[in-house]
Amino acid sequence: MVLNRHRLIFYLFIGCLVCCVSACAQTSAQEPQWSTRSLTVQSRQASAESGPSVDVPVRLRIPAIQLDTLVEAVGILANGELDTPRQKPWDDVGWYDSGVSPGQRGSAVIDGHLDRPGGMPAVFWYLHTIHVADEVTVLMHSGQVLHFHVRQTALYAPQDAPLQGIFGDTSGSYLNLITCAGDWVPSQHQTTLRMVIYTSLG
Repeated sequence: MVLNRHRLIFYLFIGCLVCCVSACAQTSAQEPQWSTRSLTVQSRQASAESGPSVDVPVRLRIPAIQLDTLVEAVGILANGELDTPRQKPWDDVGWYDSGVSPGQRGSAVIDGHLDRPGGMPAVFWYLHTIHVADEVTVLMHSGQVLHFHVRQTALYAPQDAPLQGIFGDTSGSYLNLITCAGDWVPSQHQTTLRMVIYTSLG
């Protein structure tokens, strides 16, 4: 991956999480704030149409926090912005389908809302309580069950998030979970921190 694409993916990361945390102060989620028009991104669906089919995630389970939820594929909207889960925005999680699929070599990314409009817990409310070695299970469309284990939990200021580690690490098969953290900043319509849970296959 070239640096410019890393920067774009970072913008997607920030934009998605801005959408997640905007629920804290408003009655409905806003659209992501970062445009992707300057870069051509090939979605996983397009790849599937032109090449071998790619197994996709359909369910995410984290026993340590009693989470068992559906995975929605999220891609790029017609206006160039990153989409978010649509069917059940506060209960489902979103797999970034322009990246790799869980189980493939590389860094798959799944995000979820921290809270709902009014501040009530959403799907990743308890994500901060999981620990290194906790299991994260992904059920794939094919029926295959993939077992990941937490190898690191981290908090970053938005500008300090390590792009390569989150989206571009191809040294193994990884699944990274992202959500919001820290204090809400009304003037910025976002929180002060981003949480990343790094997991590896096996």
